[in-house]
Amino acid sequence: MYILGVNSVYHESSACLVRDGVVLAAAEEERFNRVKHGKEARSDNPDELPREAIDFCLATAGITLAEVDHVTVAADPDVIAEVLRLGLPSPWADRADQKRFLGKLPDIPRRFGELGFTGEFHWVAHHTAHAASAYFASSFDDAAVLVVDALGDDAFSTRFYRARGTTLDHVQSVRYPASIGYLWELVSVYLGFGVYDAAKVMGLAAYGDPTRFAAAFDRLAWTTQDGGFDMAHDLLRFADILYYPPSANTGGLVELLGVEPRSRGASLDQVHQDVAAALQEKTNELVLHMTNHLHQLTGSSRLCLAGGVALNCVANQIAFERSPFTELYVQPAAHDGGLSVGAALHVWNHVLGQSRSPEMPHAYWGPSFSDSAIADELSRHPDLVVSQPEHFEAEVARLVAGGKVIGLFQGAMELGPRALGNRSIIGDPRERAMREVLNHKVKHREYFRPLAPSVLAEAVDEWFEVAKPTSAGDYMLMAYPARPDKYARMGAVLHVDNTCRIQAVHRETNPRFHRIITEFAALTGVPMVLNTSFNDQEPIICTPGDALATFRKTEIDFLAIGPFLVRKG
Repeated sequence: MYILGVNSVYHESSACLVRDGVVLAAAEEERFNRVKHGKEARSDNPDELPREAIDFCLATAGITLAEVDHVTVAADPDVIAEVLRLGLPSPWADRADQKRFLGKLPDIPRRFGELGFTGEFHWVAHHTAHAASAYFASSFDDAAVLVVDALGDDAFSTRFYRARGTTLDHVQSVRYPASIGYLWELVSVYLGFGVYDAAKVMGLAAYGDPTRFAAAFDRLAWTTQDGGFDMAHDLLRFADILYYPPSANTGGLVELLGVEPRSRGASLDQVHQDVAAALQEKTNELVLHMTNHLHQLTGSSRLCLAGGVALNCVANQIAFERSPFTELYVQPAAHDGGLSVGAALHVWNHVLGQSRSPEMPHAYWGPSFSDSAIADELSRHPDLVVSQPEHFEAEVARLVAGGKVIGLFQGAMELGPRALGNRSIIGDPRERAMREVLNHKVKHREYFRPLAPSVLAEAVDEWFEVAKPTSAGDYMLMAYPARPDKYARMGAVLHVDNTCRIQAVHRETNPRFHRIITEFAALTGVPMVLNTSFNDQEPIICTPGDALATFRKTEIDFLAIGPFLVRKG
């Protein structure tokens, strides 16, 4: 039985194909069409399907859409319509836009029919798909599930679930306008970034003093006795960032903080770092409060996290290690790009009641390319110098140890926003200067953005303080303190607060990347490499053509693509 899951109604468009409960392929549309987030979130395009991601999934299985038994889309049109009717939060202030959007939703199943689909169509609500993407992708047979993002299809920003076997039961919610996701978007705009720039604010927070604005953030948001949280509705004018395009009206924050918003491109001062730090501290408090409550509510020792806020590796680490939970799974594509996975797994497990899906053991579900396909692409660039080293991994490690920056293109593309060794840029983690090279000369981004270490899984405990092991550490979804005696040997990947957002690399799931790091460790005694996503102000690369285009326009020294090592002539 084939089930195709799709997310396309707003943004982060993606597709996932499941066969008999097992994920075969999954990818975000932005990687193919090279448009960040796949498309703009407009009222006239909810029926714009991620056609290239869908085609990739079908090609992986060697089938057509006519052979798919079930198609499911992550949205609930009836709930969305009711929300708009009641005048609750919407991405559009204009009634004409709302009417246009609602009129387009029924076109989605028709679009699949026009493409040849004849099976059964299912809608799966936004937060349900998030929860399913975490629980049904985990190895757990029972768990507490927490979904934290900006907003679902309805008027709720956060949902609590109790999961057992193939059932997923909603047990509690937090209602808009209390929304951690929207708080991060609002503060991002206030700090002169965009609504999608939560990762920048998270990186900036480590430089700040959270106590300076702690009292102000206590007035903005607070925990509640029912295990949830609430926010100051009069100060948090989320409507100004809900509408497309978002405005920078952050008057409520100005009133509370006493600081004018930063203009885009202006200098980043200590005050901005302190605001970011206070936001991170408040997030830690709220998420830990909810996880403690969820443990009491469900009695489970296992926790699953999803929703965009679950990409916050600092909050994840605190919520897990300071709560009573003993096991944790975080969906690698915790943002809306993972909704397609959740929708498909929910239909298989919960709707159809089939045998439980197995764990998703890794995040490598995107396109891969044969050596011959890579060679064909390289042949179009005769000015490049191409070699095929006999001891490929050892040669790449030698170059990294010698200070070279390597674009690494191997195997299947990762699902989710973090590059995990297959579409990565890697470098020497030992000297802080390498961080400056990558941020300024290659990635062209801000000084405060941290770079992650990809660490041999068997060496993690020796180099980092990990209170509770979790697979979330395989996906750069946990921030761990480095051991003090190791600081001097990992300057490029050590954040200002002496933590690292690590990727634990396992021999079983990525043997080539594991061998490269092993060879680097043999040369240097350091069992990790610096790792950042292979892109430059664009979506992470997908194809050999993308890799070569980004390689040519940046100061990357070598491209390690398939079995080939490429340098500029």
